[in-house]
Amino acid sequence: MSSQVAGLLQLIALIAALALAYRPLGDYMARVYSSEKNYRPEKWIYKAIGANPAAEMRWPAYLRGVLAFSTVSVLFLYLMQRVQGSLPGSLGFSSIDPDQAFNTAASFVANTNWQSYYGEQAMGHVVQTGGLAVQNFLSAAVGMAVAVALVRGFARSRTGELGNFWADLVRGTVRILIPISVIGAIVLVACGAIQNFSGIHQVGQFMGGTQEWNGGAVASQEVIKELGTNGGGYFNANSSHPFENPNPLSNLFEIFLILLIPFSLTRTFGRMVGSLKQGYAILGAMAVIWIGFTALMMWTEFAHRGPAFEIAGGAMEGKETRFGIAGSSIFAVATTLTSTGAVNSFHSSYTGFGGGITMLGMQLGEIAPGGVGSGLYGMLIMAIIAVFIAGLMVGRTPEYLGKKIGTRQIKLAACYILITPALVLGFTAVAMALPTPADSMTNSGAHGFSEILYAYTSGANNNGSAFAGLNADTQWFNTTIGIAMLLGRFLPMVFVLALAGSLAEQKPVPETAGTLRTDKPLYAGLLVGTILIITGLTYFPALALGPLAEGLAS
Repeated sequence: MSSQVAGLLQLIALIAALALAYRPLGDYMARVYSSEKNYRPEKWIYKAIGANPAAEMRWPAYLRGVLAFSTVSVLFLYLMQRVQGSLPGSLGFSSIDPDQAFNTAASFVANTNWQSYYGEQAMGHVVQTGGLAVQNFLSAAVGMAVAVALVRGFARSRTGELGNFWADLVRGTVRILIPISVIGAIVLVACGAIQNFSGIHQVGQFMGGTQEWNGGAVASQEVIKELGTNGGGYFNANSSHPFENPNPLSNLFEIFLILLIPFSLTRTFGRMVGSLKQGYAILGAMAVIWIGFTALMMWTEFAHRGPAFEIAGGAMEGKETRFGIAGSSIFAVATTLTSTGAVNSFHSSYTGFGGGITMLGMQLGEIAPGGVGSGLYGMLIMAIIAVFIAGLMVGRTPEYLGKKIGTRQIKLAACYILITPALVLGFTAVAMALPTPADSMTNSGAHGFSEILYAYTSGANNNGSAFAGLNADTQWFNTTIGIAMLLGRFLPMVFVLALAGSLAEQKPVPETAGTLRTDKPLYAGLLVGTILIITGLTYFPALALGPLAEGLAS
């Protein structure tokens, strides 16, 4: 069997598994966020934090809950790293330096999981499991809560109430993320991933020195890092490490986990707004972009150019032989079209065009299918923009799901889509203009520029993957990427929740013969075109200086 055929079969199996899980999981999540019943463990949590799950919140109160919880999370994780040297189970590792502790705390709370450190050489068991793994659950639950608040904005009318943040946070964690993670961890252990609390072991000689490995609760952290579109690995090699991702079966299962909730949330959206067809339209737009990017990535990496490529069967540099080009390409697209950031290969070693595809996937806003929660609300923002453009074409006031898209709604949507490009391009320009940051580049020319562009694209879009080759463990990059991660995560949420509140206050507009049907393939096509055009116009000049220039020169 050729590598191309094997890759196609993997893609078909992945699509089939996602299709089987789509309906039951999507409907289940809709019931979770619509239920008025509280389970006993949830009641204990509400009592401990002093929250009333039945109290409805308007968008400013909901936002205060998001920001207050996230601020406390950043401080807690920062302090845990700063005192690691005094904690039991630290494996002898010292406390983390202030700039790196800030970067890591911001990263994991912002659902970015950018890592400028070697995980197996810096973090002990307590920080890994009690700090980083906990935030893998909570940051994902925060994203889902904000997405559900926006969906309620479309579903409700004549009220500014969007639900209760604390109830949404707890239910998303207890009823969705934890049960799936328990099952997923068992599957990964069965595949060969490790799960223990062992110390550091010497395993033999390596290049004249002693090679050491430490164990850890890897399988349990691996499953939530993928399921919650977090991406931070227990080991520096991330999902290319055999302890995290042992074989092709575990690799395909991890890709499935990455895409599972983001795709299924479109069903949740359709169910909560009372029109499954609306959910299918959003799903269709996501699927077209994802499949298109995957096919393009596999084509660029399988293309034979010269004897070395022909012997290897494609561009194998930086890829694990146990996954091959197909397994690596599917994983790379899945992790950059979502906010996961996990890697099973070095994106810096991809062909020039292949590296550009990973960058463009993040620059789309990670909405195909995007991160857990953030993918859905990002796509709904683009849906509003597409409706507005369609309204301009026919001279009608734009409407979406029975809500008028007026000046206030468009301003909020426009602010949302402008934040991330401003962060990415602004920080990249400053880094390239200053002498010191450029010293961190391993390569010069177009590829070196791509290293810095990728780093800020990954940070501001809350992805967390690295292009490799860039020494990001400096005060400049730890600080600026940390700021980009926090602003790129929470500023968009401000506009999402404000938009949700304005929509919930509206009176529904009755559908007429002139209303644009947003549940049809024509609209889904318009949505895909809007996404690609807006992103292309924003990032094309920067891409032309980096991956496109490199690809054309190769």
